[in-house]
This record gives sequence, C-alpha cells and structure tokens, in this order.
Amino acid sequence: MATIKEIAALAGVSRGTVDRVLNHRGDVNPQTEEKIMQIIRALDYKPNKAGIVLAAQKKNLKLGVVLLGAGTPFFDDVLMGVHEKTAELAGYNCSVLIKQTEYSLKEQLDAIDALLAEGIGGLAISPYNDNSVREKIDSLSAAGIPVVTLNTDIENSSRLAYVGSNFYRSGEAAGGLMRLMTKGEVRVGIVSGSQNILCHTERIAGFAHIIEASPDIRIVDTVNNSDDDEISFRLTHKLLTDHPEINAFYFTAGGVYGGCQAIETSVRKNDICVITNDLVPTTREYLQKGLIAATICQQPFQQGFLPLSILFSYLATGEMPAAEHHYVDVDIRIRENLLP
Repeated sequence: MATIKEIAALAGVSRGTVDRVLNHRGDVNPQTEEKIMQIIRALDYKPNKAGIVLAAQKKNLKLGVVLLGAGTPFFDDVLMGVHEKTAELAGYNCSVLIKQTEYSLKEQLDAIDALLAEGIGGLAISPYNDNSVREKIDSLSAAGIPVVTLNTDIENSSRLAYVGSNFYRSGEAAGGLMRLMTKGEVRVGIVSGSQNILCHTERIAGFAHIIEASPDIRIVDTVNNSDDDEISFRLTHKLLTDHPEINAFYFTAGGVYGGCQAIETSVRKNDICVITNDLVPTTREYLQKGLIAATICQQPFQQGFLPLSILFSYLATGEMPAAEHHYVDVDIRIRENLLP
C-alpha cells in the first residue's frame, strides 16, 4: 500500500503538502494539488483511518449545530439525535456546540457567527432560505469549514451534503393521500410554516403537482403560521370562516395543534379531512381522536445524528460522504398503525 511519504516523493513535494491536500486544508497551488490527486488515484491510496481518527483526538475538533424552530416539538427529536452523536464524539475529543433560533434570518446569521467565534471546524444547519445564508455557507466552505444541511436544504450552495426528507415527494404523498381519503368536490386550505423555508414550499409544490390531475380537488388558499400554534389557530379559524366551502386541510409544517383546535371548534369538523406532517405528541392525540386522517413522518432522530457523523468523518479522515443527498424514509401513519 502506498504511503504519504511515497506520494510526496513521486510528486516532488513535502509530506506536509500531501497532508494538506488529503485533509482539504488549502494553501496548495491548484496545479500541484491536481498532480498529487492524480498520483493518489493512480496508486489507489487509502488512508489509515484508525491512525487518522487517533490524530483527530489530538485536534480538539469542534462542530456547530444551528437549528430553526426554537420551541417547535418536532426539533426535540432532532436534538435527541444531536445529543446522542455528541456523546459518542466526546470519546474522540470532539465537542458539539448547539444554537437554536426562531424563524429569523438575523438570528440564524448571528448564531453562525457566534459559533465561528468559538472556533468550530464544521457546521450542521437547517438553513433559512435566503441568499445571505447561501453566501455564508459558500464562504465557510471556501475557508475549509464543511457544512451539512439538515431537515431543509438550500439550493445552489457549496454545502457538503444534505440529510432529510425529499420534501417534494413528501408533498406528492400528501396529495395522493388526499385523493384516496376524500370523495366528491374537495376544497383544500393549506396551512404552512414559512415561505422562507425550502422544505415547506417544496411540500406545497409536490402536493399541488399531484392534485393537478384531480379536477375535483382544488386549493382554496395558503397561509403561513411560522410554526406557531396560536397563529395557526387564528389563521385556520379565519380560513373556515372566510371559506365555508373548505372541507380539507393540508398542514405542511408545525402549528398542527393550534390548527386542529380551530377545526375541532367547527360545526363541520366531522366532514373535514386533515393531512399533516410528523408525529409529535399533540399530533398523535388528534390522530387517535380521528380528526387527523394521516400524518407523514421523516425520522427526525436520524436528521440530528447523521450530519455530525458526516462532518466528523470528513474532518477526521478526509472521507467524502457516500452521497450528496441522504434522504430519510417516508413513513405514513394513520390511527390504525400508531405504535405505542
């Protein structure tokens, strides 16, 4: 098996230069880097991962996590995954710093800057869908700080990988469920979280695509509740008041509990089909009551756990993730298949 010393000799450079290329630390002439990479590929060089991980223990690596939706029950399960992986990484002298913000662009950018001030070497983030966040991710990547997005992605950025649901397909699944679970003329109110969160808009797009082929189903209106139950209650109640023809709801994000409370107070509650996402305790409650027909789940624990695994492997061994998109399974729950 080839060694770094042999690669350096063949390339006519120092072992330190080869090490910088292998560990993506920059400061290497592009032509020299390409020459080294050609030799590495030709020799099918495989790093000694055990030795590299041992070396990583001496680096005192720090990873940062920035999550949206402070106070949103869904992210409690994401944080469980983060905390479990954090405990595992502690054995490698790798610490994890966590920030959780509201759906606020400024708060997210401030959280990233605060973590950078703490010296993080990698970042896992559920990104606010704004160009300034995209530019921040690009600048981090250019500085050798890899970024993995989780739960929601951001288009055209240089992030290393994405871990989460395929939200367009999730929206298509919701559209399919709506077709199967309704009959006659169906008028849908969509209650979403935020127009600035890509996963919310992708769900709506997938849902709309499926029901386009169903002439009896039509979207009446779409409102955004910022994943807040009180706002969701008011907006859902207003939709029911302003549009008495609504007989179905699709909740694309949080605020399900507040929305269901509004529906529960309606005299038409038994005639309304409700499709939601995720299985937080209050959603389970309304599934058991029969007010929610189905909910689409997305493995939040895995979304917290896997991004930190990807970042540590990349920083400790130089290993690229197996794929750019790590999609979690779509899991549809109805009252009859609820687990204890």
